[in-house]
Amino acid sequence: MTPDPIDLPTPDDVAAAAAAVLDGTAHRTPVLTSRLTDAELGARVLVKAENLQRTGSFKFRGAFHTLSRLGPRERRAGVVAFSSGNHAQAVALAAQLLDVPATIVMPTDAPASKRAATRGYGAEVVDYDRYTEDRRAIATGLAERRGLTLVPPYDHPHVIAGQGTAVHELLGDHGPLDVLFVCLGGGGLLSGSLLAVQGLSPGTAVYGVEPEAGDDGRRSLRAGRIVTIDQPRTIADGAATTALGDRTFPIVARHVTDVVTVPDSALVETMAEFASRYKVLVEPTGALAMAGLRAAVAADPQRFAGARIGVTISGGNVDLDRFAALVAAH
Repeated sequence: MTPDPIDLPTPDDVAAAAAAVLDGTAHRTPVLTSRLTDAELGARVLVKAENLQRTGSFKFRGAFHTLSRLGPRERRAGVVAFSSGNHAQAVALAAQLLDVPATIVMPTDAPASKRAATRGYGAEVVDYDRYTEDRRAIATGLAERRGLTLVPPYDHPHVIAGQGTAVHELLGDHGPLDVLFVCLGGGGLLSGSLLAVQGLSPGTAVYGVEPEAGDDGRRSLRAGRIVTIDQPRTIADGAATTALGDRTFPIVARHVTDVVTVPDSALVETMAEFASRYKVLVEPTGALAMAGLRAAVAADPQRFAGARIGVTISGGNVDLDRFAALVAAH
């Protein structure tokens, strides 16, 4: 069921999150550029490096914003979240900073570095099998039995508003853009980014980018409704979602220019590009937006010629041995 529009966040909510809650807590991440990339693509490319955010991804923004709005009773009782890693770490750190007990439901095949970091921030980790068990059902059951507040990874108005502060910063620091490419999993970053664009650069064309194996966003946009797919198998674990949310979908459907997909092989190529050219470590999911930009330019170079283009890196939490194996094979 689609929520009543009053339950959806607005551009003003994103601005408020940036000004009142996240300023001074989340890192104001840098924007990376490359003259070689600009020359190859025939455009000015500005890369928002959320891999350098606290916990290594943009997810800290939405998690901290959401937990900071809990009442005293909710803080004492604690929170529960479900995540393959980045949202898990974000909720765990936000909970530690705000003195809130946290329980995280994580798949058994989540990257070891993400699991270790989540526990390191003091959260309790509950395991599940992503291919045979329902993580939301497990988390909801824990919330009901223990009186915890459920903090979803993307489909929550405070989470969406918090995630949108990344692009709000990009636009505030560097001015309006012609085009923006955003990584797409459940839609929290994309919907928040779309709201930020509506507030600060309404003329920007915004593209969501998801893995080919997990194209639920593109299918949903084409169908005009939320389409649920089987659990996708992709190296982009942070975007291995089966459906957009009841809140993220209407925002995406209303404002996005298009949703494009890229194969896993393109993500590996882009990870290698970021390491060699930008000197940063990027996880497969974090490479989605740049891979999507390259695919779009290859398909229609004149469409993007001379444009000012923003690109999001959503995260950099990848095990070093996994990164080395992927890039070496490429």
